[in-house]
Amino acid sequence: MIRHNKECVAMLLAGGQGSRLEVLTKSVAKPAVHFGGKYRIIDFPLSNCVNSGIDTVGVLTQYRPLELIKYVGSGRPWSLDRNDGGVHILPPYAKANSSQWYSGTANAICQNIEFIDEFDPEYVLILSGDHIYKMDYSKIIAQHKKTQADVTVSVINVSLEEASRFGIVIPDETGRIVDFEEKPKKPKSTCASMGIYLFSWKVLRDALLEDDANPDSGNDFGHDLLPMLLRQGKKMYTYEFEGYWKDVGTLDSLWDANMDLINPKVPMQLDDSNFRIFMKTPALPPQYIAEEAVLTNSFVCEGCEVYGQVDFSVLSAGCRIGKGAVVRDSVLMPDVTVEDGAVVQYAIVGAGTTIKKGAVVGSRPEDAEDISKWGLAVLGYDLTVGEGAFVPAKSVIAEDIPEGVKTYD
Repeated sequence: MIRHNKECVAMLLAGGQGSRLEVLTKSVAKPAVHFGGKYRIIDFPLSNCVNSGIDTVGVLTQYRPLELIKYVGSGRPWSLDRNDGGVHILPPYAKANSSQWYSGTANAICQNIEFIDEFDPEYVLILSGDHIYKMDYSKIIAQHKKTQADVTVSVINVSLEEASRFGIVIPDETGRIVDFEEKPKKPKSTCASMGIYLFSWKVLRDALLEDDANPDSGNDFGHDLLPMLLRQGKKMYTYEFEGYWKDVGTLDSLWDANMDLINPKVPMQLDDSNFRIFMKTPALPPQYIAEEAVLTNSFVCEGCEVYGQVDFSVLSAGCRIGKGAVVRDSVLMPDVTVEDGAVVQYAIVGAGTTIKKGAVVGSRPEDAEDISKWGLAVLGYDLTVGEGAFVPAKSVIAEDIPEGVKTYD
């Protein structure tokens, strides 16, 4: 049964395992990972939808969905708690004669054709759940209409050196796509796909069914479905995005994006009242910064208590930094405790973790004897680093560390 015609339905791919984030996605889906002190990664595409006038969003979950489902809830923080449209959680489900996990990004959408059909949309917007950015999707729709495209692929210009890390789109002088390259060694273009695709629904629906029937397909948009449509001569155009965008699918990129948040030279503009990033916020008291505390260019959320030194760091809600403790160039997720005299530097610390007195987590790159062996120190959720313990750079820790123990890869 068709409810009401929607011009555009957004489908948010949020089911990936996120293995490159290692201990941070051991128990939660990647879009539910904390970012920037008070956000989750999923806040960005959901807020973009609302700010762009898209009020119907399907969130496709699969891996470790519980935390994500609890967080999204009815969609109220993003004004997506609606009877007509709104946000819908779409896990894989058992059919009459089979049960199947999502086998690829295109297959995930294919399994939810009936959901999209209920809204009879003109267009379907495919989004990823691991990007930090602000984008007005209505501009993509406007260009899609103007060019009478079947598919519009959002791209961002990257350096030639970076291009080999991305799926590369090759357009002609009009912006019409003539070829794709997946992480090429010698790129022919610097137009990198952002993993944001706008389809005319009738074109996408037919393509999904055709791709699903092909036993040789990997059922992936970038590898399979888009190249198939290009071979068929469909009208495919690029949409050039100019603004901040970061794929936070790795530990380094997640740390980088958090550092960008407190870098005055990076125009993230998350506090823009005309295009807000909405989030679910707990009720917490204001931050407490003790008289003896030293705070430099850092983001400190509600519920935090700071008695020590915090430099160039992001402190999420409920963190406590003890007397004589030092936190620098680090990201602390909610409810992290750094006890008196402990040091945390160049690190990501998972929610609920306690770093006991005198412990040291991470090191500065300038202190490394061999910079190629230096990297972030990362601690998982709800851990305890014992008194006087040492966690060296480039460690990824998933278990408690006893008092006085030094850990090495």
